[in-house]
Amino acid sequence: MMAPTIESEVRSYCRSWPIVFDHGRGSRMFADDGRAYLDFFAGAGALNYGHNHPILKRALLDYLERDGVTHSLDMLTAAKQDFLAEFASRVLAPRSLDYRVQFTGPTGTNSVEAALKLARKVTGRHTVVAFTGAFHGMSLGSLAVTGNATLRAGAGVPLGNTWRVPYDGFAGGQVSGLTLLDTMLADSSSGMDLPAAVIVETVQGEGGINPARAIWLADLAELCARRKVLLIVDDIQMGCGRTGPFFSFEHAGIAPDIVCLSKSISGYGLPMSLTLFRPELDVWQPGEHNGTFRGNNFAFVTAAAALKEFWVDSKLEKQTAERDILLEARLAELAGRHRAHAVTSRGRGLVWGLAFREPQLARRVAQEAFVRGLLVEMSGSADEVVKLMPPLTLTDEELAEGLDILEQSVTAAVNLYRP
Repeated sequence: MMAPTIESEVRSYCRSWPIVFDHGRGSRMFADDGRAYLDFFAGAGALNYGHNHPILKRALLDYLERDGVTHSLDMLTAAKQDFLAEFASRVLAPRSLDYRVQFTGPTGTNSVEAALKLARKVTGRHTVVAFTGAFHGMSLGSLAVTGNATLRAGAGVPLGNTWRVPYDGFAGGQVSGLTLLDTMLADSSSGMDLPAAVIVETVQGEGGINPARAIWLADLAELCARRKVLLIVDDIQMGCGRTGPFFSFEHAGIAPDIVCLSKSISGYGLPMSLTLFRPELDVWQPGEHNGTFRGNNFAFVTAAAALKEFWVDSKLEKQTAERDILLEARLAELAGRHRAHAVTSRGRGLVWGLAFREPQLARRVAQEAFVRGLLVEMSGSADEVVKLMPPLTLTDEELAEGLDILEQSVTAAVNLYRP
């Protein structure tokens, strides 16, 4: 039995999963009664390498046992130097990316805030273009470029300095956001001032698992370069291999001006965020954007260990690409079998969604999955999408098990559904 809580009503995930979790290992979490749950949630994308990966855990324990520096703001530490060396050699250099690395505060929204502030500082312009369906964080600057009305309302103050245009596929693809944006920027009577930046997710996660086409992303990058507008890619949830390559924008052949990373960059679920940008954009004065916990050395240790373990070759990327094909086929078949209720399946790599016409049906599927020992969450404007985001390191057997449970859960939910 759960003890009475003094936790705020703002709590959310524990309402969907009303049990006490005790420990996690690999692709599973274990409740305090010993029951195992297959985790297709992965810390909302913070656990791409699963729970307590033994190699990452060993690196952290070794660091703790030798009294490694815990907190350092942005002082030089051996842990930070090791991470920077690994990141430069294993991520940036192989992709010919020339970026400066800024350690922001520890959460994804800190990275986004730094990116927006930097773009405005560099250009001297104020507005930012964002897209329908976008989610970029919960602080005020990030909320201003987020689309969800409920989340935006929580700000309590007006959220301005943002132009919003349709994302790829919005309104069934009937409205071209890029054509609209380009046309308005070309017309001095459109009322749209030249923005400082455009911020985009290559796959919208909280927006309902909406992947942008590679050609659309390439056209967006070309538009930004031609109009001298900075391009920011928010890779907080979709980076670190979630879609296959380390960065989710690689398949489009683009190099954004600014990139936001968080969630799985630490490799272990520890708080850590980075903002990457071209060297000529590094116009910060010392301490101009800072945060007390931007020097999480435990995260540096596990992040470096993750790079050494998973990004020395293309094995993980190829495995994710193979599973992308499997998921596409299995979920398309499942959606087709329940076409009276399921609208479509969509995704990329190891992030997929099953969209339902009735949002309450998606919630019922997630509840049925939980009863059967599978953790999945919902996303989309009305929580109408069942979201699958397992660890990248799960086994083939675990992937098959999770999909089998999902199929059982959809069948049960449909059979019980009464409009």
